[in-house]
Amino acid sequence: MPHFLINTKNINQNTIVIDDKDLYRHIIKVMRSRIGEKLLFLDENEMQYETIIKEINSSDFCVEIQAKYISTRKLPINLFVAQSVLNSDAQISSIQKATELGVKGIVPLYTDNCSVKESVIKSKIEKWQKVALESVKQCERADIPKVFDLSYLKDVIKNYDNVIVFAEKYTGKNFFEYIRENPVNKNSSILIIIGPEGGFSEDEFSFFKEKNIPLITLGNLIYRADTALVSALTTVVNGVLYA
Repeated sequence: MPHFLINTKNINQNTIVIDDKDLYRHIIKVMRSRIGEKLLFLDENEMQYETIIKEINSSDFCVEIQAKYISTRKLPINLFVAQSVLNSDAQISSIQKATELGVKGIVPLYTDNCSVKESVIKSKIEKWQKVALESVKQCERADIPKVFDLSYLKDVIKNYDNVIVFAEKYTGKNFFEYIRENPVNKNSSILIIIGPEGGFSEDEFSFFKEKNIPLITLGNLIYRADTALVSALTTVVNGVLYA
C-alpha cells in the first residue's frame, strides 16, 4: 500500500486532519477512498501511521490512528550516487531505481560524453526531485533522497569519505575484492560514480588515476548506464552490509 507524506502539525492526539488540496484530491477524488478505508501516512520524523478514514468533508478529511511506529524502511548506510545524466526516460528510471534502492542523495553529473546539455540538466532538477518523492511514496521509504544541483567530477569527489567509480575500462577488480582490502565504515559516506552511455573519456580516466579513485568492475557483461546503476548500487549495499 503506498503511503502519503504529512506534517506533525496535522496531528491532534489520535486524529490526523488532511487539508492539503493536492493530497485531498488524490486520495478522495482520484483514488475514491471512502470512510472505513485504511491508509498509511509518514511524517517528517519518519513516524509511520496506520489509519482508517473516519470523516470526509468538502475540503478535508479525518483519519483515526490505529497504530504508529518508527519506520525502518531506509538504508542503514550513507550511500550516494553521481551519474552522468542520461536522456529523459532513462534518467527518470535511474532516479526511481536509485530511490527504491535507498540512496540518500542523487547527484546529476556532467561528464565529457554526457548527451544532455548543461542548461537542460539545470532546468530538470526540480522535476527529478518530484520523481524521487513519488518513488518514496510507492516504495514506502522512511526518508526522502535529495536530488542535488548539477555537478562535475572535480567538485563532487570532495564531499564524500569514500568515492568509487564503476567502469569496465582499465580495471579487473570487483567490489568484493576491493572492500576486503579497503574496509568501508558503515557510518561514513559512500559515493559511487556511474558514467554515460559512451563511457568516461581518457581525460576523466586520467583524473581518476591522479586522484587515486578506485575503478571497479561489474563483471564481464557490458550494461547500459541505467542498468549499471542498479547493479552497482545493489553490489555496494550487499558488499558493505553483508560481506
